[in-house]
Amino acid sequence: MKTLVNHHHHYHHHLSRTHFYSPNLSNPPPHLHLHFNNIRPTHPPLCLPSPFTEMHSPERLQRESWLLPTTTHSSSSNDIALQLPELKRLLQVLKERRGRDSEGGSFGNRLGRVSLVGTGPGDPELLTVKAIRAVEAADLVLYDRLVSNEVLGLVRADARLLYVGKTAGYHSRTQEEIHELLLSFAEAGANVVRLKGGDPLVFGRGGEEMDFLQQQGIQVKIIPGITSASGIAAELGIPLTHRGVANSVRFLTGHSRNGGTDPLHVAENAADPDSTLVIYMGLATLPSLTAKLMLHGLPPDTPAAAVERGTTAQQRIVFAELDSFVDEVRLAELVSPTLIIIGKVVALSPYWPHMSIDDSHARKMEKACL
Repeated sequence: MKTLVNHHHHYHHHLSRTHFYSPNLSNPPPHLHLHFNNIRPTHPPLCLPSPFTEMHSPERLQRESWLLPTTTHSSSSNDIALQLPELKRLLQVLKERRGRDSEGGSFGNRLGRVSLVGTGPGDPELLTVKAIRAVEAADLVLYDRLVSNEVLGLVRADARLLYVGKTAGYHSRTQEEIHELLLSFAEAGANVVRLKGGDPLVFGRGGEEMDFLQQQGIQVKIIPGITSASGIAAELGIPLTHRGVANSVRFLTGHSRNGGTDPLHVAENAADPDSTLVIYMGLATLPSLTAKLMLHGLPPDTPAAAVERGTTAQQRIVFAELDSFVDEVRLAELVSPTLIIIGKVVALSPYWPHMSIDDSHARKMEKACL
């Protein structure tokens, strides 16, 4: 089968279920899985492991063997009780080391510090130099689910890793427990790094952790990461703002704090055809959001994109107009993490299908390429 490329207005129409390669890149990503209207979804190869550290990740379990050397991990609250004894032992070792440093006249009297570090949307090459240096200097690393194993590979062999991620239906630690862990190890003099996917201060609850620690007298350093909106939009060639097309961009979360079905109840004010909407964690509430956006005036033919595991080798993309967007996302069976971009700028992507090409014309063009 062929991949048909229509260079008119830089639009590309994908007509195969194979990998899509961009002819404009000197080092094209072999992972750009696309799904358009009437095209069956392209699923990532089963042989590729997840780049993220879900509960089943062998790499994660191996790196955390210091916690449970004789126990297998499971998605249950028992993990916390099982880990506490080893955490307390580690904390005691740090306190004793700090005491020895203090007796020797070194800087051991000072409290440790906490760095909130953003790791970007998934591609480890999008880490900042400052983030890499912080990870390499850490004594203890507390990390979220969307931190890739490649990033964890930067942690020193003698440092400790602790998984504190959250996913739908399972939180390995409550936010309050995370606060106490950060505080306890910082008070013991450890150099603690809190790793977060994307940017710590964009839907990452970094502000809450920073506020709590500063109130306890702990020095907190924020090391920003490339937020998923910027990293994934750049990967797809989507300008989040563009003169004459979109004069603003708005970041939304698909999670409603009170458990509602309309993310933060913003649809009425967000239905602006001259703005770009970027929705984080929005798969569950996407049907409600798109319906209300159209109800409040956003045109049904507004371009939209959903990107699963953006910038990684497992990246998959759904492009569609807003009125069919939910059905296409459901057909593709996208899973979290998926970022959603809605707005006219999506049509500026070189991967956006040329919607004006009807099926018969597309078939003729495909036949001409055979």
